[in-house]
Amino acid sequence: MKLQFLVEEQERGERIDRYLARQCPDFSRSYLQKLLKEGEVFVNGNGVKSSYKTLPGDEISLEITEAKDPEIAAEQMDLDILYEDQDIILINKPKGMVVHPAAGHYSGTLVNGLMAHCRDELSGINGVLRPGIVHRIDMDTTGVLIVCKNDKAHHSIAEQLKVHSITRKYYAIVWGVIKEDEGTIDAPIGRHPVDRKKMSINERNGKPAVTHYRVLERFRQYTYVECQLETGRTHQIRVHMASIGHPLLGDQVYGPSKSPYKLQGQTLHAGVLGIVHPTKGDYMEFSAPLPLYFEDLLRKLRASS
Repeated sequence: MKLQFLVEEQERGERIDRYLARQCPDFSRSYLQKLLKEGEVFVNGNGVKSSYKTLPGDEISLEITEAKDPEIAAEQMDLDILYEDQDIILINKPKGMVVHPAAGHYSGTLVNGLMAHCRDELSGINGVLRPGIVHRIDMDTTGVLIVCKNDKAHHSIAEQLKVHSITRKYYAIVWGVIKEDEGTIDAPIGRHPVDRKKMSINERNGKPAVTHYRVLERFRQYTYVECQLETGRTHQIRVHMASIGHPLLGDQVYGPSKSPYKLQGQTLHAGVLGIVHPTKGDYMEFSAPLPLYFEDLLRKLRASS
């Protein structure tokens, strides 16, 4: 796959490795630097090193060798199935489970379990690594996830996601006491300009993102909230709540590195998912109960308030 870029005036003087990292968010900085070191990046037809600084009008090109997808094995798992028919399957995903295979996680993922449960009944639109997967939730986020068994269902759910008609309610515990009872965060989200593994509020290159939140309960140092997504950007709730000074408890990426409670990642649960069924045409809503660790934490916070 050949990628080509034309440097604009406002991009003058940027190191080529940083320029490429911004232009190619799907590739790691180390991979792009490897291409530079191996002479696989060209500016105006000539190979350059990572120290090269861009000039307006530079024509940058590089060749990306697409990795061959590994074979993904079916694995028997005790999946928590909330609902299933010939078109869709709703799973209550546990904490610590990766949704689909990726580097470092080619087994033990939800997809591995789905392949054993559904066999050949999964949509193939997203390829061998993400069969049936139309959206995802983070590894340490729990709750409702919909999977599509055929391409018709996949197209239907994907379109509902695109036009933001799906109901998605999440439950979270955040640092600090939120004064207002409810609010809306409307701020675009894109790749962090420096740390490409993180997302951030990005007015220049971000995509529109809207989160509505409502206070459910206040504690001495924390707030229990319901967040309803209008859009579905990567890490949206985590980034948005951190942007107003209330990062999620346990979120070491966007919040404090230490927590007074022993937690495995952020306290975030996808509690409600509502869709129009792809075949029946009826609105259906599915819910997953709060996980035990979340309920235990709420009890501790109530007892100490």
